[in-house]
Formats: sequence, C-alpha cells, structure tokens
Amino acid sequence: MNFPEDLKYSKEHVWLRINNNVGTIGITDFAQSELGEMVYVDLPNVGVSFEENQVFGSAEALKTVSDLFMPIQGKVIETNKKLLQTPTLINNDPYGEGWMLKIELTTLAEFENLFTAEQYKRNINQ
Repeated sequence: MNFPEDLKYSKEHVWLRINNNVGTIGITDFAQSELGEMVYVDLPNVGVSFEENQVFGSAEALKTVSDLFMPIQGKVIETNKKLLQTPTLINNDPYGEGWMLKIELTTLAEFENLFTAEQYKRNINQ
C-alpha cells in the first residue's frame, strides 16, 4: 500500500497536499481498497466553504457508501470532473488522477491535527 511522504492524512482516510494556499484532497489508498470498486462520487459545488471534519461528499462503491470528511477548513475552488465519468480513477490512482477537489485554505490551524505518512500507517495498523 502506498502512503506518499509529502501528504498529510486524516483519521477519516482523506489525504491533503498543500501547494501555496491551495489544498488538493482525495481518499487514501487504504480507503479505496477497503471500499472496493468505485461506482459514483458525490462532490460539492465550487464556491462552497467547509469547516474541518464537515462532510463534503460521498464515495459510492459496489458494496458500500462512505461519507467524505474535510481534513481542513477551506473553500472549494475546483472539483475533479473526470470522476463523474470514471470514478475508478480513485481505485487506480488515488494520489494522482483520482484526486477529488481543490480548496482555497482559509487557515492552517487544523494542519497540525493531521497525520504524517508514518503516523497514518500506525493509525490504520492498530
């Protein structure tokens, strides 16, 4: 299983990559493997703001539906439109083509609450 070192991770199995004031968000390799083959992803509209740990959408797999929780406060500036046609991008490339949304960060206060790759690995192996 893959856990890139340049990302931060939430206990709800969402990853975050920060570049300047923009955060890219998706679900982890662990999460997609637990959910199974993705069949649908419900993502928010551009312009909607979220607080940390607020539900921002859902991921529907063949066997279950899972809520998606925002790892950090921000406003949606882009969603991955490719996921509407090909939700399995999440299964095939969760940290690349399977990204879900980009947010404009409003604060970095919650950043310290997120796990490093090593901490996340320990968390899922408990």
